[in-house]
Amino acid sequence: MLFFVIAAVLFGIFLIGFIRDRRRVRNGVYLFFCLMFVIAGLLFELAMINQVAAALILAGLVILVPVTVLVLAGFLIANGITMLRREGRRVANLLSLAAGLGIIGLIVLSFLANYFQVKPAMAFVNAVNSVLFYVSFLFVCFLLYSFVYGKFPHKTDVDFIVVLGSGLFGSKVPPLLASRLDRGRAVFDAERARGRQPLLVTSGGQGPGEDLPEARAMADYLIERGVPAEQILVEDQSRTTDQNLRFSKAIMEQSKPDFRCLVVTNNFHVMRAARITRAEKVNGQVIGSPTARYYWPSATIREFVAVFLSHKVINGGICVLLFLGGLTPASS
Repeated sequence: MLFFVIAAVLFGIFLIGFIRDRRRVRNGVYLFFCLMFVIAGLLFELAMINQVAAALILAGLVILVPVTVLVLAGFLIANGITMLRREGRRVANLLSLAAGLGIIGLIVLSFLANYFQVKPAMAFVNAVNSVLFYVSFLFVCFLLYSFVYGKFPHKTDVDFIVVLGSGLFGSKVPPLLASRLDRGRAVFDAERARGRQPLLVTSGGQGPGEDLPEARAMADYLIERGVPAEQILVEDQSRTTDQNLRFSKAIMEQSKPDFRCLVVTNNFHVMRAARITRAEKVNGQVIGSPTARYYWPSATIREFVAVFLSHKVINGGICVLLFLGGLTPASS
């Protein structure tokens, strides 16, 4: 019973945080622990009825961890190769491959260190595992809450629909950006069907290799698909997501100081965009558009790294302490 009481308290904390501001990434931590205590409570209750069944399920969960790690490593390596073939050898496209190879490398190093009883290597592996446990915990919380946030319906009746840029091929809108624009247009059409007249804001400046600012090409894309030109506002100075939202906010405030908006990006980018929306005090939530499956793992890792580094002082400090703590037992 105690497990369920703790789970209920954690769910209450999660619910309060979610109601107050669902864009807080830390809501995912409370939700994760809530689910863990629910699972623990269910196992405890099962053990009261049938200890053998509870023990088998627990053993299965324990065995599932290393199996999942190996399967994940293989999947990440395969995905990384696909990314290289389809998207080129940019650093961002190497993340899933690097993560998969890193997992395999650490497993091999751990086996060799323990087999040959090399204490310095054993201490290093132990320290790295301590850090990876913390990072993996945060990553699972990030994935869990990204899913919940992305699936939870957001209020409509908005004044603006902001579509974030993601890069052009010369002057052409690529599929990734087209997905965002199509989602933004769908919301725009749905709002108009309800009798409202929101404005679309296309946001993105001109980057290297682009023939014109993203926002201009995005506006042209929407106009070609039936969106009235007079209902599109163009923000063409931004170069980052932070600037996308900051500059778009200024444009929206000029038109309506007490505005409410929806921000459209790709599904892998929703949680980080929501965090930035909150940081920039933009009155709105974020929705995602579909992304090619092969692109999602590397993109999600990249987004998690960005969110992790946005709290680099506390996360860095915890990682240092865990690493040093992990070195102590094997080196003493």
